[in-house]
Amino acid sequence: MTAAPPPAPGAPTPDEVVAGLSTAEKAALTSGADFWTTTPAPRAGLPAIMLTDGPHGLRKQAEGGDHLGILDSVPATCFPPAVAMAATFDPELVERVGAALGEEAQAEDVHVVLGPGVNIKRSPLCGRNFEYFSEDPLVGGVLGAALVRGVQGRGVGASVKHFAANNQEHDRMRVSADVDERPLREIYLRGFQRVVTEARPWTVMCSYNRVNGVYAAENRWLLTDVLRGEWGFDGLVVSDWGAVGDRVAALGAGLDLQMPSAGDAADARVAAAAEDGGLDPAVLDTAAARVVRLVQRAHAAARPGAAYDPDRHHALAREVAGRAVVLLRNEGGVLPLDRGASVAVIGEFARTPRYQGAGSSLINPTRLDTALDALRDLAGADRIAFAPGFTLDEDPGDTGALTAEAVAAARAADVAVVFLGLPAAAESEGFDRPDLRLPERQTAVLDAVVAANPRTVVVLSNGGVVDLAPFADRVPAIVEGWLLGQAGGGALADVLYGEVNPSGRLTETIPLRLEDTPAFLDFPGEHGHVRYGEGLFVGYRWYDARAAEVRYPFGHGLSYTAFAYSGLALHADGDGLAVRVTVANTGDRAGREVVQVYTGLPGSRVARPPRELKGFATVDLEPGEEREVTVRVDRADLAYWDTRVGAWVVEGGAYTVEAGASSRDIRLSGTVAVDGDEVRVPLSADSSIGELLADPVAAEEAGALLSGDGAAGALIQDEGMLRMLESFPLGRLADFPGSGIDRSALAALIDRVNAERP
Repeated sequence: MTAAPPPAPGAPTPDEVVAGLSTAEKAALTSGADFWTTTPAPRAGLPAIMLTDGPHGLRKQAEGGDHLGILDSVPATCFPPAVAMAATFDPELVERVGAALGEEAQAEDVHVVLGPGVNIKRSPLCGRNFEYFSEDPLVGGVLGAALVRGVQGRGVGASVKHFAANNQEHDRMRVSADVDERPLREIYLRGFQRVVTEARPWTVMCSYNRVNGVYAAENRWLLTDVLRGEWGFDGLVVSDWGAVGDRVAALGAGLDLQMPSAGDAADARVAAAAEDGGLDPAVLDTAAARVVRLVQRAHAAARPGAAYDPDRHHALAREVAGRAVVLLRNEGGVLPLDRGASVAVIGEFARTPRYQGAGSSLINPTRLDTALDALRDLAGADRIAFAPGFTLDEDPGDTGALTAEAVAAARAADVAVVFLGLPAAAESEGFDRPDLRLPERQTAVLDAVVAANPRTVVVLSNGGVVDLAPFADRVPAIVEGWLLGQAGGGALADVLYGEVNPSGRLTETIPLRLEDTPAFLDFPGEHGHVRYGEGLFVGYRWYDARAAEVRYPFGHGLSYTAFAYSGLALHADGDGLAVRVTVANTGDRAGREVVQVYTGLPGSRVARPPRELKGFATVDLEPGEEREVTVRVDRADLAYWDTRVGAWVVEGGAYTVEAGASSRDIRLSGTVAVDGDEVRVPLSADSSIGELLADPVAAEEAGALLSGDGAAGALIQDEGMLRMLESFPLGRLADFPGSGIDRSALAALIDRVNAERP
């Protein structure tokens, strides 16, 4: 866990500061002073602090800047967004990015960076998927915690967001995410829980939306009962910018800081509520003290005059981007490119890269590489021809000429590399995508190029998955380039020419069709509600449960070398599982493999996907080298949320453990026995006969109660009738004429059994 810096020697405690403030001053502390800074308390010697956007780069705006503006933001390193960082499956690398973000924040006197975003990619249509890590909560939680550790290790606060169930942009300010208890806990909150408990972020940002009918900013169950009571969060809860409708209700629910400034009139309403009984004064004191604590810890960790090396950070951005590239297809070994071959580079994205998503995370980069320049640097300008093929604004005026130029270039080259992607207007914060299609103009150019030169490589630039059907089986190589940040052009050249052996893996499934996706019938909802009808079966869980075909599965990614798995060994103990497997590089290039461990429990008493990712590890191997890799699976990660008792429960049984290169490329499989948790569900008159007889404490007395002369006694002696009546509620059976069950005796039995429970 990241420890908070100690307060300055002799500094008053947060409670002491708050005790010396007026009610009006306390109220002011719980709202921003302007768009990006907190309200100071000069009389108490408390300064302000600055918060800025920045999941993948610092976006510090000049005074008065708006939330979505970009032209007035200071230059900062634009690292690959989360969609790309996640594909590395490398928490150590992500932590290094976090450290670099912290260094840049220190240099710009920024105290809290608003990120990471760990929301689940429920639908590939979500317009903000480029800011989120995965469809899987383990990946999002592990990598989100790594980024937080990196940022806070440099003395800058992080703000994990958007808490919670913010999985679409459509109607995001009002929509109610209606989620059943198990998927809410096991899918949508689990990543947040890992980040909070393992990395201890200084702040958590609540989302705009409602969760099961209650706005996140006013949801006491979410902000207080779960976040603080269950997870032990001791930091500050800040609103998303503009997420608070009723500030008094929000404070009562556990919100501490409303951003941006709500104005003097709003502060006065809070103060009046605290004085006239509408708001418990102790609640206001607590929220104000949390603000004071954040300000104190931020200034205690500040390094005035700090600086960073932009060249070193750019190099890190290129390293991360290279690790993020996913090689989806490589038939016939068309990649890596031969430096002696002539290459036609086609597509405006090669010259004008799309390297980040639109919205509040838009970074003003310190520099920007293009793939075209980087390819020419690596292979020589004489080997690389270029044709734009299309315009990014889809202007049809010169379509014919651009296509003809692209075809001529492709026909004259040994290999054509076509850069396709989504334009900036297609995906952004604030709205969702209508479909998964690439622009028709781009795919039409690709068709013409493939007809002219079958040795064609497609390189994609996109923040969310796209439909590959128009060319999936017609081009020999497909490179998923995501949005790779300011150094992405160089990273793509590195991968295409084999300077970097691709090792990125998909953290979201690429479907055959939009209609196949889990949330298709329940996205984006209607009349202010979106029903999470797929339940637990999000992403690969859905496809695997139905044995449905996909274009490319979760975890998929090719390499220029090959890996073999052997020697699976499993060991269970009180802390979880140790999974050991030997991985060998059987090819002729050094490479990196991502070992993925999945578990399942056949015959489980609750609904479960066939497999769920429970651990992963990367291993770098030279040609011919082999190494044993150990992946730990924490016992807590084997648990499901038991709605009967409102707690995490590990079900005992013979677990299937699979090690592989994707959710559909399982190399080794075994079983291991796991001891379960004892679950004693309180009995009541609504409990069934089967539940009563299955209870080890109640069974003996229950047998005596039910074995009398009445109808109930006769029925339970008949095995067939007993099976039929297993689900019959006890209270209703007692009311049946002639049952022979005394209701008071039944109630006494239930009380005795429950009293004997731990």
